[in-house]
Amino acid sequence: MLITNFILFQLAWFACVLGAAKAMPWAGVGVTLIILGWHFYHAKQAKPEIALMLTALFTGAIFDQSMLTLQLIEYQAHGWNTSLVPVWILALWLAFASTLNVSLAWMHDRYLIAVLFGAVGGPLAYLAAEKLGAVTVSNSAYIALAIGWGVITPLLVCTAKRHNGFTAQVTS
Repeated sequence: MLITNFILFQLAWFACVLGAAKAMPWAGVGVTLIILGWHFYHAKQAKPEIALMLTALFTGAIFDQSMLTLQLIEYQAHGWNTSLVPVWILALWLAFASTLNVSLAWMHDRYLIAVLFGAVGGPLAYLAAEKLGAVTVSNSAYIALAIGWGVITPLLVCTAKRHNGFTAQVTS
């Protein structure tokens, strides 16, 4: 389950990023929705996972919208109005949330590690997306990405621990 979850997240990431780079933003969304279907099928309880996903979606939308509005990042193939965060980025936030109680559950209660994981991993993901042609990132954006992901990741890890549809007993 852990390895499958990790692989499916990577599949969603590549589908979203390459879809955007090839001007097909909805392709990655479609792949992500299928993966989320698999995720919910395997969850013991869907309701807490939905709460986690909505929290990640809302948080990610605000964060990436601010990056767009401040012109720190230029996204390719939005899938809708170019003044709004792209649909494929929103799908990526949902895909990321699907890892928090499965392949990234080891970070529960390890908030310093979550800070470091986010502060390094977040910017690296944007750098990789830039190399693949899905985004253009200004140099100063990497500082904002590190800070943003360094804050958001432990908050989402904490939320995931509270809203865990994969454990037998769920705290709500």
